[in-house]
This record gives sequence, structure tokens and C-alpha cells, in this order.
Amino acid sequence: MNPNWVLNKCCQHEQIVFLASIGIFTVVILALWRTFLLTPFKLITVFLHEASHAIACKLTCGEVEGMQVHANEGGMTQTRGGVYWLILPAGYLGSSFWGMALILASTNLLTARIAAGCLILSLLIVLFIAKNWTLRGLCIGFIIFIAVVWVLQETTKARVLRYIILFIGVMNSLFSVYDIYDDLISRRVHTSDAEKFAELCPCFCTGVGWGVIWGIISLVFLSGAIYLGLVILS
Repeated sequence: MNPNWVLNKCCQHEQIVFLASIGIFTVVILALWRTFLLTPFKLITVFLHEASHAIACKLTCGEVEGMQVHANEGGMTQTRGGVYWLILPAGYLGSSFWGMALILASTNLLTARIAAGCLILSLLIVLFIAKNWTLRGLCIGFIIFIAVVWVLQETTKARVLRYIILFIGVMNSLFSVYDIYDDLISRRVHTSDAEKFAELCPCFCTGVGWGVIWGIISLVFLSGAIYLGLVILS
């Protein structure tokens, strides 16, 4: 079947559920943003941010010496070698990419299972290079959480796996945009990835400028995920 790129006859039932779920999750995330209820999901987003730095480092022939995620929603990836100007933007943009990938994975039960399996595998790998107990606890907690949701999906009528994957995807997409705003506009953190990238990159752009560019790219990822999700479900 040819993809319905122009979205003829949109929106059907599954497409409406997809859009409504994203809308509801967005409202819930924004409403609960300052509460402890979202802390585990914020930390898993920080984990994916730091994991993106690590992946960029390995892909450019560097070495990952350690990774940390802190309870205050900060994080750090210790690397040696690699291409630094590719490693730096990989955190924000990688988080946006994983958000898009998880949103698209949620459109189908098989791909949701694959996404859940990849998350569990990546958490297991990071568990052995984690440098602090916050990250170790996060890995163990989310491995158990995803495994329980998966078992419920397979053994009961609780069809929730796709929605958990979608929630994590939306959380990643929103958090990456918020993180850029918080680090570079509202608080202006001079040790942020964008500020470091501005020092490294020989051009006119400041850290705020790079943050705005990365923020726009993150919004493009989110918009692209919604559009492609509708195409897949059409």
C-alpha cells in the first residue's frame, strides 16, 4: 500500500486517538511539570540526552568514560576523543530524535514492543557504566517499570504499552525544547552545551543563537513525528 502522504480522509478513529493522546499527554505534562510525579520521566529524558552524547562520541571513534544523571535533573557524560563539535549538539538534538522515534513507535504494537526492548537493553548497558546511584537507580527502576507494563500488556486486557512509549516520546520532545529555553534564555547557564558549542564554532552565533536553532530543530522533529504518525495510521 502506498503511503497516504497528503492525509486523504483524515482523521480516522486511530488517528483521532493518536492526536488526542498527544494532546492529553502534553496538557498533563505541562500541568504537572513542577511536581515530583514527573521526576522519573524527566530523569529518563536526561538519560536519553546523555546517552546521545555517548553515542555521538562512539560514532566518532571516541571513548565514553562514564555517565551521570543527577536528582536535580542535570547530567554529565565523560568522554575522551571523538569529534567534539558533533558530540556537543547530540544531547539536545538526540533527545528530540528519540522523542520522535518513540512517538512513531507507539503507532503500532510491534514497534512499541521493539522500542520497549531497546529501552530495556540500553538501560542495562548504561547500568554498568553509570557513575552515580541516581543513574543506577533510574536504570533499575525503569527496567522493572517497562517490564511490568510489558507483562500486563501480554497477560491482561490492559493495553498500555503503546501509550507508555508515546508518553515517554512526548516527554522527550517537550523536555528538549524546555531544557534549551531554561538553560539559555530564562537562566542563561554558561556551561550549557550550546554555550560550549558557541565557543568552539568559529562563527557569529552565540550560545542563545545556537539554542534557538536547536529549539527550532526540536520542534521540527516533534511536528514531523505527529505528521508521520498520522501517515502511518492512515
